Amino acid sequence: MELVIISGRSGSGKSTALHQLEDEGYYCIDNLPLGLLPGLVQQAFRDEFAHFRGAAVCIDARNAWKDLQDFNAILESLPAGVNTQILFLDAQDAALIKRFSETRRRHPLSDHNLPLAEAISRERELLEPIATDASLVLDTSQLTIYQLRDAIRDRLLGDSNASMSILFQSFGFKRGVPTDADLMFDVRVLPNPHWVKDLRLLSGLDAPVRAFLEEQEATHALYQSIADYLDRWLPAYAQSNRSYMTIAVGCTGGQHRSVYLADRLYQHYRQQFPQVHLRHRELQGQPTP
Repeated sequence: MELVIISGRSGSGKSTALHQLEDEGYYCIDNLPLGLLPGLVQQAFRDEFAHFRGAAVCIDARNAWKDLQDFNAILESLPAGVNTQILFLDAQDAALIKRFSETRRRHPLSDHNLPLAEAISRERELLEPIATDASLVLDTSQLTIYQLRDAIRDRLLGDSNASMSILFQSFGFKRGVPTDADLMFDVRVLPNPHWVKDLRLLSGLDAPVRAFLEEQEATHALYQSIADYLDRWLPAYAQSNRSYMTIAVGCTGGQHRSVYLADRLYQHYRQQFPQVHLRHRELQGQPTP
């Protein structure tokens, strides 16, 4: 049986993720008390649930504090043969505050004694036991609903028989560091095409920008250094039964240098690993999860 546990801070997209899994054929339950999880799993082994792809449950900070602290023990009590994946969704505090302000919804932990910003911070502390054990962490700060659904479909629900899923993601430091990155490379040391008038409005996917960067000796040296590191360690990560790896490549604005190098790395490693994905964060539009 396949069990997907969805968790994360309020406003990060948990409902979107649960709806996506429901569309994919999972039996879904929102806001499940954690203490009921073993019983649910036992029931899901019955024949009447056989037509479902698996079970998906959303577990968040509305649970009892003690149950959240006992998360690992509860997982260990599940019946043998359960393939469990934990999806943890999060976003930067500023993005969460903006979403609550726009929707005018009340945060589940906030009241007249606990303002929104403090409730958001407190929620992260309560969910730390789940976040620590997460199979896949997604930062939804700059994801649209459709991009989040695509990420779940491609990365969480991809070929279960394939090896580690790898995401190369370009980003701009000026818009914040992605919190879901497992490895991060800073490529701001390279000459910046932004300061070349004819290249400013283009991106690292355009031929003139690529030509400019490939004229720089430093570009090839930096690419080779990153590739040497990944060649040495990606197989080790895969052999350690790691399911997901997010590799972030950052420059100042996330438009030229990081886009070029992330794309170049993606093109190289897609030949070596079955599941390799590419995302250019700053070229994807504004966040609306």
